[in-house]
Amino acid sequence: MDVDICGPSIPTILGIASEQVHASSTGWSPIYVQDNFGVMSVGFMLPSSRDAIMWRGPKKNGLISQFLKDVDWGDLDYLLIDTPPGTSDEHLSIVQYLKESGIDGAVVITTPQEVALQDVRREIDFCRKVGIRVLGIVENMSGFVCPNCKNESQIFKPSTGGAKRLAEETGLEFLGAVPLDPRIGKSADFGVSFLDEYPDSPATTAYLDIIDRIKQLVD
Repeated sequence: MDVDICGPSIPTILGIASEQVHASSTGWSPIYVQDNFGVMSVGFMLPSSRDAIMWRGPKKNGLISQFLKDVDWGDLDYLLIDTPPGTSDEHLSIVQYLKESGIDGAVVITTPQEVALQDVRREIDFCRKVGIRVLGIVENMSGFVCPNCKNESQIFKPSTGGAKRLAEETGLEFLGAVPLDPRIGKSADFGVSFLDEYPDSPATTAYLDIIDRIKQLVD
C-alpha cells in the first residue's frame, strides 16, 4: 500500500503505472503485479503521471482510510506500507487507523551521510512516541562497487558512522547495507524486478538477506 500521496512512485517502480483501479461489489480491487502481490496507490487514479496532487491533511487521511477499509485485499500474509519521508499526516493516519489491529513494526531506511541520519533520528523518535516497534535500520546506497574492477567507493561518506553507528546509539538492530548499483535505478525506471534481472549483484544478496531477517522478526 503506497501512502506517499504527493509522490506516488510505486506504480512506476513495479511496472504498472498504466493500470487503473476497478471497483466491484466487494470494493476497490488492487492492481496485481503477481498472483500473490497486490498494490494500491493514488498513482492509479491520476489522469496523468505529471499531475500534481495538492491535498491538505483531511483529504489525505480520507484516502488512506479508504485504502484500508474499501480495498478488497483478500487474505493477506503481509501488508507492507510505503510512507513518504518525514513524520506527517500519512504516518499519523496509519498509526491511528491500525491501532486496534496492531502494527508489527517499522523498517527505517537511511543513506550513510549525517544529513540523512538526522531525519532518521526523528523518525525513530516518532515511532517510539506513538508506540510502534522499530524492527531495525537499513543503510541504502552504502558504497559503490565497480562492476569492472570490483573496488568499492564511498559515494556518501559516513562521517558520523552511518546507519550501523546509529543502530548502536539507539539500541536497534542493523538489518543490513545495500550497496549502490546503477542498475537499481534503471530497473525502477523501466518497472522491472532488479532481483530477477541481476541475481548475482551484491545488492540483490543484501536485499534478500534483509528480507529474510525482517520475516524472522515478524513471523
